[in-house]
Amino acid sequence: MEKFPISDENFHLGFRPSSSSMDLNDQSTISETSGQSPASGYSFSYCRTSSDASAFSDPTTDDSSFCIEPSPAILARQGTRKYKLSAGDKVDDQDAMDSEVEMMKERFAKLLLGEDMSGSGKGVCTAVTISNAITNLYATVFGQNLKLEPLPPEKKAMWKREMCCLLSVCDYIVEFFTISQTLEDGTSMEVLSSRQRSDICLNLPALQKLDLMLLDILDSFQDTEFWYAEKGSMSSNSNQSKSGSFRRLSLQKEEKWWLPVPCIPSCGLSEKARKHLRNKRECANQIHKAAMAINSTILAEMEIPESFIDTLPKSGKASIGDTIYRYMYSADKFSPEHLLDCLNIGSEHDALELADRIEASMYTWRRKACLSHSKSSWELVKDLMAETDRSDKNTILAERAETLLLSLKQRFPELSQTTLDTSKIQYNRDVGQAVLESYSRVLEGLAFNIVAWIEDVLSSDRSIRNQE
Repeated sequence: MEKFPISDENFHLGFRPSSSSMDLNDQSTISETSGQSPASGYSFSYCRTSSDASAFSDPTTDDSSFCIEPSPAILARQGTRKYKLSAGDKVDDQDAMDSEVEMMKERFAKLLLGEDMSGSGKGVCTAVTISNAITNLYATVFGQNLKLEPLPPEKKAMWKREMCCLLSVCDYIVEFFTISQTLEDGTSMEVLSSRQRSDICLNLPALQKLDLMLLDILDSFQDTEFWYAEKGSMSSNSNQSKSGSFRRLSLQKEEKWWLPVPCIPSCGLSEKARKHLRNKRECANQIHKAAMAINSTILAEMEIPESFIDTLPKSGKASIGDTIYRYMYSADKFSPEHLLDCLNIGSEHDALELADRIEASMYTWRRKACLSHSKSSWELVKDLMAETDRSDKNTILAERAETLLLSLKQRFPELSQTTLDTSKIQYNRDVGQAVLESYSRVLEGLAFNIVAWIEDVLSSDRSIRNQE
């Protein structure tokens, strides 16, 4: 079934950009951050891509959950001034309501103009614009959150409201199918109907559920037995008045001096608090795995850009080096874990560089395998009749490279995106895939951070009890 992704032509809103709109030219590219340390010890905020500020955010104080009803911007697009609100919300001032509708018009105009409010046509495509907007919104809301504590109400309201606005474009990414319909005279005929595209219908509700679960995890740390000391300060958190003696363990490495230090009472945490932390850690860990699986699936479905294909080396052996190639080629039973142990990877930067080289060699061997299988029909018939136990060398090497890359990513779950992944995001033109990829990526980063923060607190508690 042919899919019809949303495009600039069929998604024209007819909005006139306001002169008060922010200029987004300086945020049109997807920024990269290197992977951070594993979820043990003290870990800085993990996000595969991040930005300093949201170009799509103007903080206000209203709160709303993910909308099942059409968003205010969509209602405005349909030419109505009526504003549907979630249950319990009341609007006393009609002027304030109209002002927010106009603000959302401006925001959607920015998306259509590709972050180029000058109108010169130098903006990026809509897919990249929305991906950047979700990434920047995450950086604005969660970028300064380094503790196990609920989000400030205004930040939570901003996240829910603006994600609802950004996700509303998915309502118009549809695929067509035929249904049988019977007329009054009994005549049966096929009618063309539409429905939300299958990948969006499957993954978007799941991501929204994971989002709410992560916010609930943060909300569960309202009143805790531990607190944080900022930048080496021995004073307690301003929101918590702690009495009695306590021990602050300075476990952070020098390169992470900016992280707040968890402080544990001298007697350690209670069994109830430890059980709560372990439970939330397991929950966040499962959310991290689910978000990572969705993100990997979406990235795998994206088309490989021609720019990446052009940069592939002529030889897979030259890409990965003689040592790895010799083991991959000569080993009767290939063990990726044994190979990674022998390589003795020292840092995450080395791991990312190795992942890029493995990925490049994998696609090089796959391309050679495809070229070698360009045979006549009679040769294909003879191959089918031949023994099936012999396989092409390039195919075997490509499969082993794929297995090695998967093992490497499992060993370094916080590894940032490879060169191929960033190229796919940069050159992607499918708006639906852009929404799903960026949404799953930021949720994956938030879940990873929560697991790391919980590990920090539990590690401090274990150290306190061991000292006693």
